[in-house]
Amino acid sequence: MAMSKAFSESDVSIHSTFASRYVRDSAPRFTIPQSSMSKEAAFQIINDELMLDGNPRLNLASFVTTWMEPECDKLIMDSINKNYVNMDEYPVTTEIQNRCVNMIAHLFNAPLGDSDVAVGAGTVGSSEAIMLAGLAFKRKWQRKRKGEGKAHDKPNLVTGANVQVCWEKFGRYFEVELKEVKVREGYYVMDPVEAVEMVDENTICVAAILGSTYNGEFEDVKLLNDLLMKKNKESGWDTPIHVDAASGGFIAPFLYPELEWDFRLPLVKSINVSGHKYGLVYAGIGWVIWRTKQDLPEELIFHIDYLGADQPTFTLNFSKGSSQIIAQYYQLIRLGFEGYRNVMQNCHDNAMVLKEGLENTGRFSIASKDMGVPVVAFSLKDRTRHDEFEVSEMLRRFGWMVPAYPMPEGAKHVSVLRVVIREDFSRTLAGRLVQDIVKVLGELDSLPPNKNMGAPQV
Repeated sequence: MAMSKAFSESDVSIHSTFASRYVRDSAPRFTIPQSSMSKEAAFQIINDELMLDGNPRLNLASFVTTWMEPECDKLIMDSINKNYVNMDEYPVTTEIQNRCVNMIAHLFNAPLGDSDVAVGAGTVGSSEAIMLAGLAFKRKWQRKRKGEGKAHDKPNLVTGANVQVCWEKFGRYFEVELKEVKVREGYYVMDPVEAVEMVDENTICVAAILGSTYNGEFEDVKLLNDLLMKKNKESGWDTPIHVDAASGGFIAPFLYPELEWDFRLPLVKSINVSGHKYGLVYAGIGWVIWRTKQDLPEELIFHIDYLGADQPTFTLNFSKGSSQIIAQYYQLIRLGFEGYRNVMQNCHDNAMVLKEGLENTGRFSIASKDMGVPVVAFSLKDRTRHDEFEVSEMLRRFGWMVPAYPMPEGAKHVSVLRVVIREDFSRTLAGRLVQDIVKVLGELDSLPPNKNMGAPQV
């Protein structure tokens, strides 16, 4: 009996049900618990809560990769304990990042010889990449203004109102005024003519978007370059261009190789791209590439030697994992140019299938373009009874996460739904989504009108 009692007290969970074993108490929320728990219990508590998250594969709001091959998953797990910043200790990982930088620079037509080393860095995403590129532009502008004996305390940056929020963060954090070109109904990207008109002697750069967050559309970087070259010649300025290719950088080279948007244009001095979007890597990897070494001010590069060797670094953070860098290299050599082109073509084709299905309902206007990021943005033709936000909310009952939002400044009266087509969104899922949208419309038609509705959108 004593043995039985001791056993019972030391491991009561042996005689407990599934529920009482793991969920007697709520999960800790504010303070660290006083006592330890078994690894099985900790796993079960967290796993149970995570079941309430949405299915990433059905999250059609996100551009971020949600599936990779098992072989790459294994590489990620095998390198998850490597801190990338320890370059001397992990020289092969450092070499792999450098290979990625060179491959992406050549993909973007940087003016490099076969043996030249590209100038760039891996980041945790395009937000950090944009901060770094913006800092380089600001520092170069300040240095030039100081050398000319001119005021250098009021830098500005010209971009469209359709930019991602990271550009607003850059402006606020690093004290650079954002001069935004408003969009207009039917034209939801930056107008190059208006953008160049906004440029003045304090403009550190013009930022063009290759793949707008709102509708996937490519901005006309070639026209922007040509207009800005003319203005620079007339004014004596040398205002450059940065291309935010977070979404489109891994699409345009494969689907639209003749499109001039990259380093083929002389005023394009830096480009960022998200490896975790159409670079086909899980969240946590971005890249920034500079045209030449002269476009990255040397004073922004730090040299550290307390990890074993002299190591140049230009990042906003210090420690970061190596897994996503290795995963990016896997995709680049596994897929090659042919593989990336096939993936992107398939995404584009599936977007066209979805677009056609929506048009066939007769209920939607399409706000996205056929050429661009594989995104389908659409709005209701008749909003007198219900709106896009109600459609979005009701689609969640079927598991779909389809965002609804107003367009940016200048067209805020227009609301759209947006579906991002990723590699793991099949043609079958596209057909099923259309079917579920039709069901939702039928249910909404049977409900009383929403009293807050306005006039139909054109």
